[in-house]
This record gives sequence, structure tokens and C-alpha cells, in this order.
Amino acid sequence: MPFGRFHLHVAVAGSGGQFSDGYILGIIGIALTSATDDLALNAVWLGLLGAASLAGLFFGSLFSGALIDRIGRHPIFAFDMPLLAALSLAQFWTAAAWQLLLLRLLLGLVLGADYAASKTLVSELAPRKSRGRMMSVLAIAWAAGYTIAYLVGYLIAQTASGDRPWTWMLASSAVPALLVAAARLGVPESPRWLIAKGRAQEAAAMIAAKIGPHVTLPTAPAPAPAPATSSGAPAESGSLRALFAPALRSRTVIACVFYLCHIMPYFALSTFSPRILASLGVHNAYFGGAVYNLLLLVGAVVGMSVIDRLTRRRFLVGSFAVAAVLLLPLGILHDLPITLVIVLFAALAFALSAADTLAFVYPQELFPTRMRATGVGAAVAASRIGASISTFLLPVVVESFGIRTAMTGLVLVLAAGALACYRYAPETSGLKLGSQ
Repeated sequence: MPFGRFHLHVAVAGSGGQFSDGYILGIIGIALTSATDDLALNAVWLGLLGAASLAGLFFGSLFSGALIDRIGRHPIFAFDMPLLAALSLAQFWTAAAWQLLLLRLLLGLVLGADYAASKTLVSELAPRKSRGRMMSVLAIAWAAGYTIAYLVGYLIAQTASGDRPWTWMLASSAVPALLVAAARLGVPESPRWLIAKGRAQEAAAMIAAKIGPHVTLPTAPAPAPAPATSSGAPAESGSLRALFAPALRSRTVIACVFYLCHIMPYFALSTFSPRILASLGVHNAYFGGAVYNLLLLVGAVVGMSVIDRLTRRRFLVGSFAVAAVLLLPLGILHDLPITLVIVLFAALAFALSAADTLAFVYPQELFPTRMRATGVGAAVAASRIGASISTFLLPVVVESFGIRTAMTGLVLVLAAGALACYRYAPETSGLKLGSQ
């Protein structure tokens, strides 16, 4: 199936959601810098608010995956963006830290559902030969949203004349969410999901209408028996229990471990980049943070260019190793030149963001259609609970034990990810979805 206008529409609709998701998560870091005095935030509150959306993402992605495998990808994909816009706008009227905490948790819940739905739907609508790059566009869009959120927040902080500029920063995330809601009109249900549910005629009609009558999907295979649990009883397809049946257990574990070890340093460093750079002796921490965020975007673009040139395993293990090597000097060496600190931090952003393209491709390739949204949801959930823990702990650890202890801890996480992927990650390059 060649890449066409329909696939371009799907890519825009999916990547627009990732842009909005990245924006919502990215704006909180610089907003908290401005809100600290207004809301009387200490290190614990900073950690809680920085991690709140990530904790919400854990629950949203964990429990929505099974639902999406049962009711389809389209219902969540079509209707979650207006809800994100409403919650984003509500942040403008925040008057207390607990109110902002509640709204960030709710935003995370909806974001988690969107992660599972949008990644799964786009991967199943993408042509096989274009899937790696098409999914990588989602990673670029996420990095772009995260980066632009920081720049918009910085611009608001510099130009706002009234009180509480952070409320404008947070409410600004309603704009991309509304634009994406409009862009998603007309995107259909996944034909692979329809076939898996015995609705092949609907799938064929959708393909004929959206792509053309010359394109056909493979005939539906005979239904495979549901994966058995360790006790021998069949596990319900599309359930969390089925993920840990013998047939899928190792893939579920490696998907969760890869995503967890990648996202923990990614979010902890990105959320508090100005504070981290200030702790490392960089006087203009906002400038350093801007460089860091711009390199996140550049890294995502480079990641897209190499995602189909390297094997998945080589990219997985190599990206963990490179990131660990770049972060290690910031954890063990003292009195580094400021220029070197910024260069290392920017290179780290580049490496982490390039590797983030794998998060939009690899988990989807590990699971069969009947379990894909559930598996992706579980992997996202594992990553977000890890990210929420690391984001909460980072300011607390820096305040109690120093910045180098925090950086060394993140190096150990990256090293663990490299070792786990080297030992257990299966190769999925060139895989045809549905052949797992």
C-alpha cells in the first residue's frame, strides 16, 4: 500500500495530538518557575506538580488500553482533544496548589488515553514500508510541542505585564488541542481492528472510500486461541492479564523496561532543565534550557532519519549507552567549565530525543493486533509512573543530596536500560504488523 493523501491526513491528525501532548507536558516546567512565589511552592510541591500529569498518564494509559482494544481506536482518538482543551483552559483560574495538582492529574488521565489510542491507530493505518518514518513524525511533533511550550512560556514571562503570567502559560495549551480536534475530523477506525473483530466488510468499505478500490488488506487469519495464563486458563484478549500470559510476557516486560528507563531521565531532566543548569553553575539557566529544548527537536528529526537505517536493537542499546556516557561527567566531575556543561547537556537532549522515536515505533511492533493498544498502554503506563517518580524525586534529591547524586542516579537508570535491551529485546525491524 503506497503512501498517499489519506496517510498524510492520518499523520497530521496523529502528530498534531502528539504536539498538543508535548505542549501540555512541556509548559509546566517553566510555568512552575513563575508560579513558585504565587503558590508558595516548596521542593515537595514542585515535585508533585511536575509529576502530576505523568502520574495521571500512568492510570490513563494503563486502563484505557484494554478499553481501546474492545471498543476501537477511533472513539478515544476523536473526542479526547476537546476535553484536553477544556481542562487546559481551566488552569487559568487556578488559585491554589491543590487545584493545579487536580487539573494536572486529570490532564494526565486524558493524555494517557490519547497516547494509547493515537499511537495504535496511526501505526495500524500506516503502510508497512513507511511505518517507521510515519511514527517518527509523531516523535518530532511531540518534541516540537515540548520545545515550543518552553519558548512560549519564556516569551510570556518576558512580556506579561500583569500578575500570575504562569496562568496564561498553562491555559495556552488549549489552543493546539482545539486545532488538533478539528484536524482529526474524518479519520476512520483502524481496518486491522475491524478485521480482528470480524468486521471485514466494514474494513474493506473504509479502505475503498479512503484510499481506493485497488488497495486490499490480507484476509483475516483464523482466530488464534487466547493466550493462556500461567495456570493454563485462557486469558481474555485485550486484557491486562493476557499481557503476562507466557506467549507475551517477555515482550511486555521488555516494552515496559525500555520505555521506563528511557523516559525517567528524559522527563526529570526536561521538566527541571533551568533549575538543573543553575545547580551546575550555569548563570543564564533559561538560555541553557532553551538550547536543551531546541536540541530535543533536532534530535527527534535525526531520529526519524535513522530509524529505518539502524536495526531496532542497535538503536535501542546504542542510544542508552550514548546518553549514559554524556550524563556521567555531570554526575561525577566537579567545576566543569560552563560551556562544557551546556554542550554536554545539549548533546544529552539530542541523544534522548533521537531515541524517543523508538518509543513511537518499537512497542507497537511487539504486540499482535488484538493486544496492541493494551500492550502499548501498559508500556506507556510503566514509563509514566517511572517518570512521575523521577520528576518528583529530582528536586528533593538535589535539595537533600546535591545535583551530582541526582545525575549519577539517572546514569544508573540509563545503564540498566542498555543492559536489559542488549539481553532481552527482540529484533522487530521490517516486521509486518499482525505477524507477531
